[in-house]
Amino acid sequence: AEQWRMSRRGEVLRLFEQHVYGRRPGRPAEMKFEVRSEERGALGGKAVRKQITIHLLGPGREPKMHVLLYLPDNAQRVPVFLGYNFNGNHTVHADPGIEISTAWMRDASGPGVQNHRATEEGRGKSASRWAIDQILARGYGLATVYYGDIEPDHAQGWKDGIRAHLDRDAAGQPLALEDWSAISAWAWGLSRVMDYLETDDRVNARQVAVMGHSRLGKTSLWAGATDERFAITISNNSGCGGAALSRRAFGETVKRINTSFPHWFCRTHKLYNDNEAACPVDQHELIALMAPRPVYVASAQEDQWADPNGEFLGANHAGPVYALFGKGGVGVEAQPPLNTPVGDFIGYHVRTGKHDVTDYDWEQYLNFADRHFGRK
Repeated sequence: AEQWRMSRRGEVLRLFEQHVYGRRPGRPAEMKFEVRSEERGALGGKAVRKQITIHLLGPGREPKMHVLLYLPDNAQRVPVFLGYNFNGNHTVHADPGIEISTAWMRDASGPGVQNHRATEEGRGKSASRWAIDQILARGYGLATVYYGDIEPDHAQGWKDGIRAHLDRDAAGQPLALEDWSAISAWAWGLSRVMDYLETDDRVNARQVAVMGHSRLGKTSLWAGATDERFAITISNNSGCGGAALSRRAFGETVKRINTSFPHWFCRTHKLYNDNEAACPVDQHELIALMAPRPVYVASAQEDQWADPNGEFLGANHAGPVYALFGKGGVGVEAQPPLNTPVGDFIGYHVRTGKHDVTDYDWEQYLNFADRHFGRK
């Protein structure tokens, strides 16, 4: 365990920086927090709703992150789940008090989006993925941010995001091989929200679980690997570049993901298109970087594009590093039956259904957090 902590962990982390996600900078000295609103008795009296702007490079400069934080009313030192949303804070609940995002949206048009901008019609449209009532009833808070606040999710989005703004000369320059990727930038943003949570006296900042779905599940894993303040890391259907082993080349492959989303990973990662075996790391080692902190990997039966069995294998093969600390892994050698959670410090389930986040998933995450936070 000591050798892992003092030597090998840093080596593995550096390999992921060099070959998969790119390096990331530290906390900006100029960053400021602004609590824009705080309302007691929100959601019918169940919650405190806070909306916070993080001025990443200081007031008056872009980009800014807009945090929505729900906490159980009349509670102190609350454990919190933190995760990005895909379409704006106003989509996670129909609460009319949530500010509508003014940022660029990935979808050009559709329910709640016109010309890449959010509209009132989108309010609450992603509520099924967030189980906010269930989270609050179990004594937890939820912090969420629109991931596009950090960087718009398209190949040239970095020019309008934090990567360009941190180096003002960078917007017109080609990215160096190891420069941080979009996933690394998004993960960096989660650390900046953690910086805020450490200042909020209603939050137990030692009990923050970072959670993400799909591309944002890849992001949550990289956030958990690079920032050990996150007490629990949760990957929901993260697939290729997340929890699934790349060498299986099943479902979405390295070449396919790098072709469809060239900005997600660092440029070096493209060397492994149709060449996964040449990469010096695979995703079980990413999960192992959480050790000895708890980590949960969730799959969905119909989500073959994300390779559910590859996600299980990624979780399972992280087990030997957890064993160095005397911590149990998933505890089984084959993918468990449907809707049967397994694991000790590495949790896993594969549920029925498609690529999504469901109440069932949240029930498992809450149970896992209860166990590891000593709440049960």
